[in-house]
Amino acid sequence: MGTEIPTSPEISEALLLPEPNKTATVILDQDEHVPEWKEQITIRGLVVSALLGTLFCIITHKLNLTVGIIPSLNVAAGLLGFFFVKSWTGFLSKLGFTVKPFTKQENTVIQTCVVACYGLAFSGGFGSYLIAMDEKTYKLIGADYPGNHAEDVINPGLWWMIGFLFVVSFLGLFSLVPLRKVMVLDYKLTYPSGTATAMLINSFHTNSGAELAANQVKCLGKYLSLSLVWSCFKWFFSGVGDACGFDNFPTLGLTLFKNTFYFDFSPTYVGCGLICPHIVNCSVLLGAIISWGFLWPFVSQHAGDWYPADLGSNDFKGLYGYKVFIAIAIILGDGLYNLVKIIAVTVKELCSNSSRHLNLPVVANVVDDEASEILLVKKKRDEVFLKDRIPLGFAVSGYVGLAAISTATIPLIFPPLKWYFVLCSYFIAPALAFCNSYGTGLTDWSLASTYGKIGLFIIASVVGSDGGVIAGLAACGVMMSIVSTAADLMQDFKTGYLTLSSAKSMFVSQLVGTAMGCIIAPLTFYLFWSAFDIGDPNGPYKAPYAVIFREMAILGIEGFAELPKHCLALCYGFFVAALIVNLLRDITPPKISQFIPIPMAMAVPFYIGAYFAIDMFVGTVILFVWERINRKDADDFAGAVASGLICGDGIWTIPSAILSILRINPPICMYFGPALAR
Repeated sequence: MGTEIPTSPEISEALLLPEPNKTATVILDQDEHVPEWKEQITIRGLVVSALLGTLFCIITHKLNLTVGIIPSLNVAAGLLGFFFVKSWTGFLSKLGFTVKPFTKQENTVIQTCVVACYGLAFSGGFGSYLIAMDEKTYKLIGADYPGNHAEDVINPGLWWMIGFLFVVSFLGLFSLVPLRKVMVLDYKLTYPSGTATAMLINSFHTNSGAELAANQVKCLGKYLSLSLVWSCFKWFFSGVGDACGFDNFPTLGLTLFKNTFYFDFSPTYVGCGLICPHIVNCSVLLGAIISWGFLWPFVSQHAGDWYPADLGSNDFKGLYGYKVFIAIAIILGDGLYNLVKIIAVTVKELCSNSSRHLNLPVVANVVDDEASEILLVKKKRDEVFLKDRIPLGFAVSGYVGLAAISTATIPLIFPPLKWYFVLCSYFIAPALAFCNSYGTGLTDWSLASTYGKIGLFIIASVVGSDGGVIAGLAACGVMMSIVSTAADLMQDFKTGYLTLSSAKSMFVSQLVGTAMGCIIAPLTFYLFWSAFDIGDPNGPYKAPYAVIFREMAILGIEGFAELPKHCLALCYGFFVAALIVNLLRDITPPKISQFIPIPMAMAVPFYIGAYFAIDMFVGTVILFVWERINRKDADDFAGAVASGLICGDGIWTIPSAILSILRINPPICMYFGPALAR
């Protein structure tokens, strides 16, 4: 689990309804043929979904194992899905074959399938709770560290990871299916990402939208090629070890380089900067400046007083301990605040919805022509959405059956997590899944990782020192998987509703995409695990959240044992600061709150370093200037440029991993150091 950044604007459903006096649009909607749900799921669509799912799993793993910040890739998934199927149908047509038309419903199914697949690379814990169990993370924290026991080690294994994902990833899909009408039609939740995806797909399947999509695909392809060639070029100079190449280029001077302030020429991070909102990128940079510019140099000056000066750079009793625990404090402060906030907003909205239903007017208002046109479009969408019902008995029996299988299986994979803990989790999971899905519908912010951390702390503290670390981390995975997939499914139902796609085809494509992800996500992770040194704090694949999650589990058991001097006081200070900053963001006017940083984004560089913050800030500066020069072009093509940069660098990971497995090293080591005195 990394930090998943929502990137969609707040979008109201009204934006997708026809503009006044656009009768032709309404007629088109009314007369449009909607394929049966089985016709919306095609073989070509599933093949494209598997290909794109593999690519986005690789990209997600790379981001998760390096910095832990993962932007939304939904736009890229929709755009590439449209491009591949359009190219496929165009090629076959030129050969004289008769092909089925590519509909927006099929496009929506592909989008849903891809997102479900690569979503497991995020919620499956490959950068957090699963890898936190491994031997390298155990040794990094220290064999003599209180609460860190050699028995609490399970190294990644392909088969057990696939089995674990299969038994936990489907329950969330069944937990809220009966409430789809309530969430989408009755409460009219916005689900900003789902709505934005629907806007994108609907625009592709108009004449002007198809032309823009073709130009976006060309733009994406150009920057994908540039990124791929550049990543290949960088590899030749990266030598053996972690000190060579453009990734260690002291662009801002050697003094700042020692404090991790440098531009490392990463297309992926620059692309993230183009996709993520300006406030996220600026928050990351501010966190880097506070930590690596001021706090860590200040703490380092007290080496020998606050902590022994002769400790290694990765010893938790030294500076490394401050980095990890202060980052944890900020993450927990931000997560706790947002959890309370989302629950409060959810309760408030539920109460207001109930009161509105109790006070419905007896006499209907007279509607004008424009309003009646909008009602006709809404009626069409409602009919399609409700046409193919998913039986309540099927959803309930599916959840109960999967819960029974999971309750029996998970203790075999993680013996310290007893069956009754798993069963209790499945009793309370639907309620938490509802809260998370409702909150996501209002704010576009899924708190799956926060619910996972709560489960981690509770189970770890209850189990205690005899297996509590493994039990807590596994419980985190169980809870995260359910609440995350449930929120994703509701997002997809919203997208399907607005693109006239069948709810049944949405549900089936989620099931298929999740099944793909249960296989593809572990396979692509194992590519990284076999080829690179995952978890090395001095290497490119630091897996930063592995250490953080294991320490959280240990905290649940041991408390704050043997922290360095003043570390606990600093943790309290930053925890409270995260609460206050979040509160200020909510109580100040928008013209002020838009400039207040996001604590969760600030926390990431505290532990990892400042280099990726520089890259992301370069991306945000490029976007800012582009918006000032030509706002329309920036709106139309920034996502395509960013997706191309990220995808090209992600594709290079595959040949790079193969070369590493074959023990073929780069031929040149480009190294920078201080000039020798004459």
